[in-house]
Amino acid sequence: MSIATQPVETLDVLIVGAGLSGIGAACWLTREAPSKAWAIVEAREALGGTWDLFRYPGVRSDSDLYTFGYDFKPWTSPNAIAGAEEILAYLREAADEHGVTPKIRFRRRLLRADWSSAEALWTVRLRHEEDGSESVLRARWLFGATGYYDYAEGHRPAFPGEADFAGPILHPQFWPEAFDAAGKRIAVIGSGATAVTLVPALAETAAHVVQVQRTPTYVLPMPSGDPLANLFRRLLPAKTAHALARRKNIARQRWVWLLCQKYPQTARRIIRWANRKSLPAGYDVDRHFNPPYGPWDQRLCAVPDGDFFEAIKAGRASVVTGALERITPAGLRMADGTEIEADVIVAATGLKLKLFGGAVLSVDGAPVDPAQRLVFKGMMLDGVPNFCFAVGYTNASWTLKVGLLCEHFCRLLAHMDATGAAVCTPVRPEGEIDTRPLLDFKAGYVLRALDALPRQGDRAPWEMTFNYHADEKLLRRGPVDDPALRFEPAPAGPRAEERAA
Repeated sequence: MSIATQPVETLDVLIVGAGLSGIGAACWLTREAPSKAWAIVEAREALGGTWDLFRYPGVRSDSDLYTFGYDFKPWTSPNAIAGAEEILAYLREAADEHGVTPKIRFRRRLLRADWSSAEALWTVRLRHEEDGSESVLRARWLFGATGYYDYAEGHRPAFPGEADFAGPILHPQFWPEAFDAAGKRIAVIGSGATAVTLVPALAETAAHVVQVQRTPTYVLPMPSGDPLANLFRRLLPAKTAHALARRKNIARQRWVWLLCQKYPQTARRIIRWANRKSLPAGYDVDRHFNPPYGPWDQRLCAVPDGDFFEAIKAGRASVVTGALERITPAGLRMADGTEIEADVIVAATGLKLKLFGGAVLSVDGAPVDPAQRLVFKGMMLDGVPNFCFAVGYTNASWTLKVGLLCEHFCRLLAHMDATGAAVCTPVRPEGEIDTRPLLDFKAGYVLRALDALPRQGDRAPWEMTFNYHADEKLLRRGPVDDPALRFEPAPAGPRAEERAA
Protein backbone atom coordinates (compact mmCIF):
# COMPACT_ATOMS: atom_id res chain seq x y z
CA MET A 1 0.00 0.00 0.00
CA SER A 2 1.17 3.50 -0.71
CA ILE A 3 2.16 5.84 2.10
CA ALA A 4 0.23 9.11 2.09
CA THR A 5 2.65 11.97 1.39
CA GLN A 6 2.29 14.47 4.19
CA PRO A 7 4.49 15.94 6.93
CA VAL A 8 4.97 13.65 9.91
CA GLU A 9 2.88 15.03 12.75
CA THR A 10 4.05 14.69 16.36
CA LEU A 11 1.51 14.50 19.19
CA ASP A 12 1.87 14.32 22.94
CA VAL A 13 -0.72 11.53 23.19
CA LEU A 14 -2.31 9.33 20.55
CA ILE A 15 -5.47 7.60 21.75
CA VAL A 16 -6.41 4.47 19.82
CA GLY A 17 -10.17 3.87 19.79
CA ALA A 18 -13.17 6.19 20.04
CA GLY A 19 -15.37 4.03 22.23
CA LEU A 20 -16.31 4.45 25.86
CA SER A 21 -12.68 4.27 27.02
CA GLY A 22 -11.19 6.45 24.28
CA ILE A 23 -13.78 9.21 24.62
CA GLY A 24 -13.28 9.09 28.39
CA ALA A 25 -9.49 9.38 28.05
CA ALA A 26 -9.86 12.35 25.70
CA CYS A 27 -12.26 14.10 28.09
CA TRP A 28 -9.83 13.58 30.97
CA LEU A 29 -6.95 15.00 28.93
CA THR A 30 -9.07 18.01 27.99
CA ARG A 31 -9.95 18.62 31.61
CA GLU A 32 -6.64 17.82 33.33
CA ALA A 33 -3.94 18.31 30.68
CA PRO A 34 -5.19 21.11 28.43
CA SER A 35 -1.71 21.95 27.13
CA LYS A 36 -1.20 18.50 25.62
CA ALA A 37 -1.63 17.91 21.89
CA TRP A 38 -3.61 14.75 21.30
CA ALA A 39 -5.84 13.00 18.80
CA ILE A 40 -7.93 9.83 18.53
CA VAL A 41 -7.65 7.35 15.68
CA GLU A 42 -10.70 5.18 15.14
CA ALA A 43 -10.87 2.34 12.61
CA ARG A 44 -14.61 2.61 12.14
CA GLU A 45 -16.61 5.49 10.69
CA ALA A 46 -18.35 6.50 13.93
CA LEU A 47 -17.60 6.91 17.61
CA GLY A 48 -19.10 4.63 20.21
CA GLY A 49 -17.07 1.44 19.90
CA THR A 50 -19.10 -1.56 21.05
CA TRP A 51 -22.24 0.55 21.34
CA ASP A 52 -22.10 1.48 17.67
CA LEU A 53 -20.89 -1.93 16.48
CA PHE A 54 -23.62 -4.07 18.01
CA ARG A 55 -26.97 -3.53 16.29
CA TYR A 56 -28.89 -6.62 17.35
CA PRO A 57 -32.43 -6.14 18.75
CA GLY A 58 -32.60 -4.98 22.35
CA VAL A 59 -28.85 -4.33 22.78
CA ARG A 60 -28.36 -2.66 26.17
CA SER A 61 -26.00 -2.25 29.08
CA ASP A 62 -25.87 -4.82 31.84
CA SER A 63 -24.60 -2.22 34.33
CA ASP A 64 -26.36 0.87 35.61
CA LEU A 65 -25.38 4.05 33.77
CA TYR A 66 -24.59 5.92 37.00
CA THR A 67 -21.49 3.73 37.26
CA PHE A 68 -21.14 2.77 33.60
CA GLY A 69 -21.15 6.44 32.62
CA TYR A 70 -18.46 8.98 33.46
CA ASP A 71 -18.14 10.49 36.91
CA PHE A 72 -17.78 13.99 35.41
CA LYS A 73 -20.93 13.80 33.24
CA PRO A 74 -24.26 13.18 34.97
CA TRP A 75 -26.57 10.50 33.62
CA THR A 76 -29.95 12.21 33.42
CA SER A 77 -32.19 9.56 31.87
CA PRO A 78 -34.74 7.85 34.14
CA ASN A 79 -33.46 4.54 32.76
CA ALA A 80 -30.61 3.22 34.87
CA ILE A 81 -30.22 0.25 32.48
CA ALA A 82 -30.12 1.79 29.03
CA GLY A 83 -30.19 0.74 25.41
CA ALA A 84 -27.47 1.44 22.86
CA GLU A 85 -29.22 4.52 21.45
CA GLU A 86 -29.27 6.28 24.82
CA ILE A 87 -25.68 5.30 25.56
CA LEU A 88 -24.51 6.54 22.16
CA ALA A 89 -26.31 9.85 22.66
CA TYR A 90 -24.58 10.22 26.05
CA LEU A 91 -21.16 9.49 24.53
CA ARG A 92 -21.71 11.96 21.69
CA GLU A 93 -22.74 14.64 24.19
CA ALA A 94 -19.63 14.02 26.30
CA ALA A 95 -17.41 14.20 23.21
CA ASP A 96 -19.05 17.41 21.97
CA GLU A 97 -18.99 19.10 25.37
CA HIS A 98 -15.24 18.50 25.72
CA GLY A 99 -14.31 19.35 22.13
CA VAL A 100 -13.32 15.76 21.41
CA THR A 101 -15.29 15.08 18.22
CA PRO A 102 -13.20 17.30 15.88
CA LYS A 103 -10.05 15.51 17.08
CA ILE A 104 -11.23 12.04 16.07
CA ARG A 105 -9.67 10.73 12.85
CA PHE A 106 -12.18 8.20 11.63
CA ARG A 107 -11.39 5.21 9.43
CA ARG A 108 -7.78 5.18 10.56
CA ARG A 109 -6.66 1.72 11.67
CA LEU A 110 -3.50 1.31 13.73
CA LEU A 111 -1.30 -1.26 12.03
CA ARG A 112 1.86 -1.00 14.10
CA ALA A 113 3.62 1.25 16.58
CA ASP A 114 7.39 1.29 17.01
CA TRP A 115 9.10 2.93 19.98
CA SER A 116 12.47 4.58 19.49
CA SER A 117 14.50 5.20 22.64
CA ALA A 118 16.84 7.42 20.64
CA GLU A 119 13.97 9.80 19.89
CA ALA A 120 11.67 9.01 22.83
CA LEU A 121 8.81 8.70 20.35
CA TRP A 122 6.36 6.19 18.99
CA THR A 123 6.22 6.00 15.20
CA VAL A 124 2.71 4.91 14.30
CA ARG A 125 1.61 3.47 10.98
CA LEU A 126 -2.06 3.87 10.07
CA ARG A 127 -4.16 2.41 7.30
CA HIS A 128 -6.84 4.66 5.78
CA GLU A 129 -9.82 2.34 5.54
CA GLU A 130 -11.55 4.34 2.80
CA ASP A 131 -8.83 3.75 0.17
CA GLY A 132 -6.19 1.46 1.67
CA SER A 133 -3.46 4.11 1.73
CA GLU A 134 -1.19 4.45 4.74
CA SER A 135 0.23 7.32 6.74
CA VAL A 136 2.65 7.82 9.61
CA LEU A 137 2.56 10.01 12.68
CA ARG A 138 4.55 10.21 15.89
CA ALA A 139 3.51 10.42 19.50
CA ARG A 140 5.23 10.73 22.85
CA TRP A 141 2.58 8.52 24.46
CA LEU A 142 0.34 5.79 23.10
CA PHE A 143 -2.95 5.17 24.91
CA GLY A 144 -4.69 1.93 23.90
CA ALA A 145 -8.44 2.37 24.33
CA THR A 146 -9.57 -0.44 22.07
CA GLY A 147 -11.11 -2.59 24.80
CA TYR A 148 -10.50 -6.27 24.23
CA TYR A 149 -13.18 -7.43 21.79
CA ASP A 150 -12.33 -8.49 18.26
CA TYR A 151 -14.59 -6.29 16.13
CA ALA A 152 -13.83 -8.20 12.94
CA GLU A 153 -14.79 -11.65 14.15
CA GLY A 154 -17.02 -13.18 16.83
CA HIS A 155 -16.79 -16.65 18.35
CA ARG A 156 -18.72 -18.88 15.99
CA PRO A 157 -18.25 -22.64 16.38
CA ALA A 158 -19.24 -24.86 13.49
CA PHE A 159 -22.46 -26.83 14.06
CA PRO A 160 -22.87 -30.30 12.58
CA GLY A 161 -25.41 -30.20 9.76
CA GLU A 162 -25.58 -26.40 9.50
CA ALA A 163 -25.09 -26.51 5.72
CA ASP A 164 -28.42 -28.33 5.44
CA PHE A 165 -30.43 -25.69 7.33
CA ALA A 166 -33.05 -24.07 5.11
CA GLY A 167 -32.95 -20.65 6.76
CA PRO A 168 -30.31 -18.08 7.76
CA ILE A 169 -27.88 -18.51 10.66
CA LEU A 170 -27.12 -15.09 12.17
CA HIS A 171 -24.45 -13.88 14.59
CA PRO A 172 -25.40 -10.94 16.86
CA GLN A 173 -22.13 -9.13 16.16
CA PHE A 174 -23.06 -8.84 12.47
CA TRP A 175 -26.79 -8.33 12.62
CA PRO A 176 -28.44 -7.71 9.22
CA GLU A 177 -30.09 -4.31 9.16
CA ALA A 178 -33.09 -5.48 7.14
CA PHE A 179 -33.92 -8.53 9.27
CA ASP A 180 -37.58 -8.78 10.30
CA ALA A 181 -38.48 -11.25 13.05
CA ALA A 182 -42.24 -10.95 12.52
CA GLY A 183 -43.98 -14.31 12.40
CA LYS A 184 -40.77 -16.34 12.43
CA ARG A 185 -39.78 -19.23 14.65
CA ILE A 186 -36.35 -18.34 16.00
CA ALA A 187 -33.83 -20.46 17.89
CA VAL A 188 -31.17 -18.54 19.85
CA ILE A 189 -28.14 -20.69 20.70
CA GLY A 190 -26.34 -19.37 23.77
CA SER A 191 -26.80 -18.61 27.44
CA GLY A 192 -24.99 -15.31 28.04
CA ALA A 193 -26.11 -11.72 28.26
CA THR A 194 -26.53 -11.40 24.48
CA ALA A 195 -28.90 -14.36 24.30
CA VAL A 196 -30.87 -13.17 27.32
CA THR A 197 -31.21 -9.76 25.67
CA LEU A 198 -32.17 -11.10 22.24
CA VAL A 199 -34.89 -13.49 23.37
CA PRO A 200 -37.39 -10.93 24.73
CA ALA A 201 -36.59 -8.40 22.00
CA LEU A 202 -37.22 -10.90 19.20
CA ALA A 203 -40.24 -12.36 20.99
CA GLU A 204 -42.09 -9.06 20.65
CA THR A 205 -42.93 -9.89 17.01
CA ALA A 206 -41.69 -13.45 16.34
CA ALA A 207 -44.04 -16.41 16.28
CA HIS A 208 -41.91 -17.97 19.01
CA VAL A 209 -38.35 -17.75 20.29
CA VAL A 210 -36.55 -20.64 21.97
CA GLN A 211 -33.26 -20.24 23.79
CA VAL A 212 -31.04 -23.30 23.38
CA GLN A 213 -28.34 -23.55 26.03
CA ARG A 214 -25.83 -26.24 26.93
CA THR A 215 -25.68 -25.07 30.56
CA PRO A 216 -27.67 -22.40 32.41
CA THR A 217 -26.49 -18.94 33.40
CA TYR A 218 -27.42 -16.87 36.44
CA VAL A 219 -30.18 -14.51 35.31
CA LEU A 220 -31.35 -11.85 37.74
CA PRO A 221 -34.35 -9.56 37.23
CA MET A 222 -33.87 -5.94 38.20
CA PRO A 223 -35.76 -2.69 37.62
CA SER A 224 -34.70 -0.68 34.57
CA GLY A 225 -35.05 2.49 36.61
CA ASP A 226 -33.40 3.46 39.89
CA PRO A 227 -36.07 5.03 42.14
CA LEU A 228 -33.56 6.45 44.63
CA ALA A 229 -31.38 7.92 41.87
CA ASN A 230 -34.45 9.46 40.23
CA LEU A 231 -35.41 10.97 43.59
CA PHE A 232 -31.92 12.47 43.89
CA ARG A 233 -32.34 14.01 40.42
CA ARG A 234 -35.64 15.63 41.38
CA LEU A 235 -34.33 17.12 44.63
CA LEU A 236 -30.67 17.91 43.96
CA PRO A 237 -28.45 19.54 41.32
CA ALA A 238 -27.56 17.13 38.51
CA LYS A 239 -23.89 16.71 39.49
CA THR A 240 -24.71 16.06 43.15
CA ALA A 241 -27.49 13.63 42.28
CA HIS A 242 -25.23 11.76 39.87
CA ALA A 243 -22.42 11.53 42.42
CA LEU A 244 -24.74 10.18 45.13
CA ALA A 245 -26.34 7.62 42.80
CA ARG A 246 -22.90 6.58 41.60
CA ARG A 247 -21.59 6.03 45.15
CA LYS A 248 -24.70 4.10 46.12
CA ASN A 249 -24.43 1.80 43.13
CA ILE A 250 -20.68 1.30 43.51
CA ALA A 251 -21.37 0.06 47.03
CA ARG A 252 -24.25 -2.12 45.84
CA GLN A 253 -22.16 -3.74 43.11
CA ARG A 254 -19.38 -4.44 45.57
CA TRP A 255 -21.65 -5.95 48.19
CA VAL A 256 -23.44 -8.17 45.65
CA TRP A 257 -20.09 -9.45 44.37
CA LEU A 258 -18.77 -10.05 47.90
CA LEU A 259 -21.95 -11.91 48.87
CA CYS A 260 -21.58 -14.15 45.82
CA GLN A 261 -17.89 -14.79 46.53
CA LYS A 262 -18.08 -15.36 50.29
CA TYR A 263 -21.49 -16.99 50.54
CA PRO A 264 -22.13 -18.60 47.14
CA GLN A 265 -24.81 -20.98 48.39
CA THR A 266 -26.75 -18.12 50.00
CA ALA A 267 -26.43 -16.08 46.81
CA ARG A 268 -27.54 -19.07 44.74
CA ARG A 269 -30.66 -19.46 46.90
CA ILE A 270 -31.51 -15.76 46.59
CA ILE A 271 -31.18 -15.83 42.81
CA ARG A 272 -33.22 -19.05 42.61
CA TRP A 273 -35.95 -17.44 44.71
CA ALA A 274 -36.02 -14.43 42.36
CA ASN A 275 -36.21 -16.75 39.34
CA ARG A 276 -39.06 -18.82 40.81
CA LYS A 277 -40.97 -15.65 41.62
CA SER A 278 -40.55 -14.41 38.04
CA LEU A 279 -41.49 -17.65 36.24
CA PRO A 280 -44.77 -19.55 35.90
CA ALA A 281 -45.79 -21.86 38.73
CA GLY A 282 -44.20 -25.27 38.42
CA TYR A 283 -41.52 -24.13 35.97
CA ASP A 284 -38.38 -26.31 36.07
CA VAL A 285 -36.08 -23.66 37.53
CA ASP A 286 -33.39 -26.14 38.54
CA ARG A 287 -33.03 -27.44 35.00
CA HIS A 288 -32.92 -24.13 33.14
CA PHE A 289 -31.63 -21.60 35.71
CA ASN A 290 -29.29 -23.51 38.02
CA PRO A 291 -25.70 -23.20 36.71
CA PRO A 292 -23.03 -25.74 37.71
CA TYR A 293 -20.70 -22.94 38.86
CA GLY A 294 -20.93 -20.36 41.63
CA PRO A 295 -22.51 -16.92 41.27
CA TRP A 296 -20.10 -14.39 39.75
CA ASP A 297 -17.66 -17.06 38.59
CA GLN A 298 -19.08 -15.64 35.39
CA ARG A 299 -20.90 -12.36 34.99
CA LEU A 300 -24.52 -12.26 36.16
CA CYS A 301 -27.06 -11.52 33.41
CA ALA A 302 -29.23 -8.58 34.44
CA VAL A 303 -32.79 -8.61 33.06
CA PRO A 304 -34.36 -5.11 33.19
CA ASP A 305 -37.94 -5.28 34.47
CA GLY A 306 -37.78 -9.07 34.08
CA ASP A 307 -38.52 -8.86 30.33
CA PHE A 308 -36.89 -12.24 29.65
CA PHE A 309 -39.10 -13.94 32.24
CA GLU A 310 -42.18 -12.05 31.04
CA ALA A 311 -41.67 -13.43 27.53
CA ILE A 312 -41.56 -16.96 28.96
CA LYS A 313 -44.67 -16.38 31.11
CA ALA A 314 -46.55 -15.05 28.08
CA GLY A 315 -45.66 -18.14 26.04
CA ARG A 316 -43.73 -16.12 23.45
CA ALA A 317 -40.40 -17.68 24.49
CA SER A 318 -39.10 -20.91 25.97
CA VAL A 319 -35.82 -22.45 27.09
CA VAL A 320 -34.29 -25.80 26.14
CA THR A 321 -31.25 -26.97 28.13
CA GLY A 322 -28.94 -29.74 27.00
CA ALA A 323 -26.42 -30.80 24.41
CA LEU A 324 -27.05 -29.81 20.80
CA GLU A 325 -26.57 -32.81 18.51
CA ARG A 326 -26.90 -31.16 15.11
CA ILE A 327 -28.64 -28.65 12.91
CA THR A 328 -31.35 -30.16 10.71
CA PRO A 329 -32.99 -28.74 7.58
CA ALA A 330 -35.97 -27.73 9.72
CA GLY A 331 -34.22 -26.58 12.90
CA LEU A 332 -32.21 -28.26 15.65
CA ARG A 333 -31.97 -31.71 17.19
CA MET A 334 -30.84 -32.11 20.80
CA ALA A 335 -28.83 -35.06 22.08
CA ASP A 336 -31.90 -36.36 23.93
CA GLY A 337 -33.86 -36.46 20.68
CA THR A 338 -35.82 -33.24 21.17
CA GLU A 339 -36.58 -31.55 17.84
CA ILE A 340 -36.78 -27.75 17.69
CA GLU A 341 -38.39 -26.25 14.60
CA ALA A 342 -36.91 -22.95 13.47
CA ASP A 343 -37.01 -20.62 10.50
CA VAL A 344 -33.98 -18.67 11.76
CA ILE A 345 -31.05 -19.62 14.00
CA VAL A 346 -29.11 -17.01 15.96
CA ALA A 347 -25.67 -18.15 17.11
CA ALA A 348 -25.23 -16.03 20.26
CA THR A 349 -22.11 -18.05 20.95
CA GLY A 350 -19.86 -15.32 22.26
CA LEU A 351 -17.02 -13.00 21.44
CA LYS A 352 -13.34 -13.18 20.64
CA LEU A 353 -10.70 -11.13 22.42
CA LYS A 354 -8.06 -9.09 20.62
CA LEU A 355 -5.76 -6.70 22.46
CA PHE A 356 -4.88 -3.28 21.01
CA GLY A 357 -7.06 -3.90 17.97
CA GLY A 358 -4.53 -6.40 16.68
CA ALA A 359 -1.79 -3.79 16.20
CA VAL A 360 1.86 -4.86 16.35
CA LEU A 361 4.07 -3.11 18.93
CA SER A 362 7.85 -3.02 19.08
CA VAL A 363 10.46 -1.37 21.29
CA ASP A 364 13.72 -0.44 19.54
CA GLY A 365 13.04 -3.03 16.89
CA ALA A 366 12.16 -5.88 19.27
CA PRO A 367 8.56 -7.11 18.96
CA VAL A 368 6.40 -6.82 22.06
CA ASP A 369 4.59 -10.05 22.94
CA PRO A 370 1.89 -9.03 25.45
CA ALA A 371 1.71 -12.59 26.80
CA GLN A 372 5.31 -12.27 28.02
CA ARG A 373 4.71 -8.99 29.87
CA LEU A 374 3.48 -8.11 33.34
CA VAL A 375 0.87 -5.42 33.88
CA PHE A 376 1.81 -2.45 36.05
CA LYS A 377 -1.12 -0.99 38.02
CA GLY A 378 -3.40 -2.59 35.46
CA MET A 379 -2.50 0.08 32.89
CA MET A 380 1.06 -0.38 31.56
CA LEU A 381 3.32 -3.24 30.44
CA ASP A 382 6.76 -3.94 31.86
CA GLY A 383 9.57 -2.88 29.55
CA VAL A 384 7.28 -0.87 27.24
CA PRO A 385 7.91 2.89 27.57
CA ASN A 386 5.20 5.55 27.39
CA PHE A 387 2.40 3.09 26.72
CA CYS A 388 -0.87 2.92 28.60
CA PHE A 389 -3.95 0.80 27.97
CA ALA A 390 -7.43 0.65 29.45
CA VAL A 391 -9.14 -2.53 30.62
CA GLY A 392 -12.12 -2.15 32.92
CA TYR A 393 -13.70 -4.30 35.59
CA THR A 394 -15.30 -7.66 34.94
CA ASN A 395 -17.04 -7.79 38.34
CA ALA A 396 -18.49 -4.24 38.20
CA SER A 397 -19.05 -1.50 35.65
CA TRP A 398 -16.22 -1.37 33.09
CA THR A 399 -15.94 2.41 33.23
CA LEU A 400 -15.30 2.61 36.96
CA LYS A 401 -11.80 1.21 36.44
CA VAL A 402 -11.19 3.04 33.16
CA GLY A 403 -12.04 6.39 34.75
CA LEU A 404 -9.49 5.86 37.50
CA LEU A 405 -6.85 4.80 34.95
CA CYS A 406 -7.45 7.93 32.85
CA GLU A 407 -7.24 10.14 35.92
CA HIS A 408 -4.00 8.47 37.01
CA PHE A 409 -2.59 8.82 33.51
CA CYS A 410 -3.18 12.58 33.62
CA ARG A 411 -1.48 12.73 37.03
CA LEU A 412 1.47 10.79 35.58
CA LEU A 413 1.82 13.29 32.72
CA ALA A 414 1.76 16.20 35.20
CA HIS A 415 4.40 14.50 37.36
CA MET A 416 6.68 14.00 34.36
CA ASP A 417 6.28 17.63 33.30
CA ALA A 418 7.11 18.79 36.82
CA THR A 419 10.24 16.63 37.06
CA GLY A 420 11.48 17.09 33.50
CA ALA A 421 10.99 13.44 32.57
CA ALA A 422 10.09 12.43 29.03
CA VAL A 423 10.14 8.64 29.28
CA CYS A 424 8.39 6.37 31.78
CA THR A 425 8.98 2.62 31.77
CA PRO A 426 7.74 0.00 34.23
CA VAL A 427 10.65 -2.29 35.14
CA ARG A 428 9.92 -5.91 36.02
CA PRO A 429 11.16 -6.83 39.54
CA GLU A 430 14.35 -8.82 39.71
CA GLY A 431 14.20 -12.47 40.63
CA GLU A 432 11.22 -14.77 40.53
CA ILE A 433 7.67 -13.49 40.68
CA ASP A 434 4.63 -15.71 40.68
CA THR A 435 2.25 -14.86 37.87
CA ARG A 436 -1.35 -15.66 37.09
CA PRO A 437 -3.80 -14.82 34.28
CA LEU A 438 -4.67 -11.18 33.67
CA LEU A 439 -8.39 -11.78 34.20
CA ASP A 440 -9.53 -14.09 36.99
CA PHE A 441 -12.80 -14.73 35.21
CA LYS A 442 -14.26 -17.97 33.90
CA ALA A 443 -16.30 -16.66 30.97
CA GLY A 444 -15.67 -18.66 27.81
CA TYR A 445 -14.44 -15.70 25.76
CA VAL A 446 -11.83 -14.96 28.45
CA LEU A 447 -10.67 -18.57 28.90
CA ARG A 448 -10.21 -18.97 25.14
CA ALA A 449 -7.80 -16.00 25.02
CA LEU A 450 -5.82 -16.21 28.26
CA ASP A 451 -2.65 -17.42 26.55
CA ALA A 452 -2.50 -14.24 24.44
CA LEU A 453 -3.06 -11.78 27.30
CA PRO A 454 -0.46 -10.18 29.59
CA ARG A 455 0.08 -11.71 33.02
CA GLN A 456 -0.31 -10.22 36.45
CA GLY A 457 1.98 -10.74 39.42
CA ASP A 458 1.37 -11.75 43.01
CA ARG A 459 1.83 -8.35 44.62
CA ALA A 460 1.35 -4.64 44.04
CA PRO A 461 1.90 -2.83 41.76
CA TRP A 462 1.88 -5.84 39.42
CA GLU A 463 -1.63 -7.02 40.26
CA MET A 464 -4.75 -6.52 38.16
CA THR A 465 -7.08 -5.35 40.89
CA PHE A 466 -10.87 -5.51 40.70
CA ASN A 467 -11.82 -3.52 43.78
CA TYR A 468 -12.93 0.06 43.14
CA HIS A 469 -12.21 1.32 46.66
CA ALA A 470 -8.70 -0.18 46.63
CA ASP A 471 -8.07 1.21 43.14
CA GLU A 472 -9.40 4.61 44.18
CA LYS A 473 -6.80 4.64 46.97
CA LEU A 474 -4.02 3.47 44.63
CA LEU A 475 -4.80 5.40 41.46
CA ARG A 476 -6.57 8.53 42.65
CA ARG A 477 -4.92 9.23 45.99
CA GLY A 478 -1.72 7.20 45.88
CA PRO A 479 1.61 8.59 44.65
CA VAL A 480 2.36 8.55 40.94
CA ASP A 481 6.04 7.80 41.42
CA ASP A 482 6.87 4.19 42.17
CA PRO A 483 10.10 2.23 42.65
CA ALA A 484 9.07 0.07 39.70
CA LEU A 485 8.95 3.06 37.34
CA ARG A 486 12.06 4.30 35.56
CA PHE A 487 11.86 7.97 34.54
CA GLU A 488 14.31 9.40 32.02
CA PRO A 489 14.80 12.80 30.38
CA ALA A 490 14.40 13.28 26.66
CA PRO A 491 17.46 12.38 24.59
CA ALA A 492 19.10 15.50 23.22
CA GLY A 493 21.84 16.44 20.77
CA PRO A 494 22.90 15.13 17.38
CA ARG A 495 24.51 12.00 18.87
CA ALA A 496 21.46 10.99 20.87
CA GLU A 497 20.83 7.92 18.73
CA GLU A 498 24.41 6.70 19.24
CA ARG A 499 24.21 7.22 23.01
CA ALA A 500 20.90 5.33 23.17
CA ALA A 501 22.44 2.46 21.22
